[in-house]
Amino acid sequence: MTSSRRDFLRTAVLLSAAVPLAAAGCSTTDPEEEKAGGGTLQKAKDAGTITVGFANEAPYGYTDKSGKLTGEAPELARAIFKQLGIDEVKGVQVDFGGLIGGLNAKRFDAIAAGMFITPERCASAAFANPEYVAKSAFMVREGNPKGLKGAKDPAAKGVRVGVMTGAVEAGYAEKTGVKKSDIKTYADQPSAFEGLKAGRIDCIWLTRISLADLQSKHQGEGFEVTDPFVPVIDGKEQFGAGAFAFRKADTDLLNAWNGELDKLKQQNKLLPVLQPFGFTQAEMPAADDTAAKFCQG
Repeated sequence: MTSSRRDFLRTAVLLSAAVPLAAAGCSTTDPEEEKAGGGTLQKAKDAGTITVGFANEAPYGYTDKSGKLTGEAPELARAIFKQLGIDEVKGVQVDFGGLIGGLNAKRFDAIAAGMFITPERCASAAFANPEYVAKSAFMVREGNPKGLKGAKDPAAKGVRVGVMTGAVEAGYAEKTGVKKSDIKTYADQPSAFEGLKAGRIDCIWLTRISLADLQSKHQGEGFEVTDPFVPVIDGKEQFGAGAFAFRKADTDLLNAWNGELDKLKQQNKLLPVLQPFGFTQAEMPAADDTAAKFCQG
């Protein structure tokens, strides 16, 4: 959700929150070469380094206490780019809503944030095939006093729902009948947890992966994560497929990435990269889970 996981329609509003960076390590070599594809990948190979954008959102892409860029997406980036002859992955932290804008402004060459593939986002960026497919869940007080189990329950039980700013879950909540006044938005997971702890909301709605990570930071504080579920919106199941995104001109980079990602999937080596961040076999993509499938909606 997380994520989102965030809604691309907010990109224009939030782009100004992007962290400034030096353009030297990010732009392609030649505009004409970029149009044909090939500039970014070759430049990265020549330099031995590539720059990725991330949103500092655990467990997808974040900096740990030592300042190291890590998370499921950066570690996957290191594994795949190394196979492509690129040994170093540098990160640029950007507000989630500014990631696609920052990518297209050449502030970095790929989005490494576990971003959900949506038709709206596919109009502005080229998505790789998904590295995971996530289900939703709720974080609730221990014992789940409101009995929340599925997407329709918050509206049916009249509870207050916490979501992340720009998250797809906000749309899920509204479309399943939760009153707008009962949907509370938070800038980040810690803020949402404080809202839940203080009783301002009755649950947090995010991906199971995001909430499992959040719960791991608050063991013994009286909260739990429900079993995962799949929201059904307008008759369609809403699976969140997280993937890397590239500029549309960088077809060679996209194709090279997909080729190495496919190898990891075929050799059952994808899960070991993601598993340290709370991912399980249940989140591994099916053979027909492609970018094209999720771009169609």
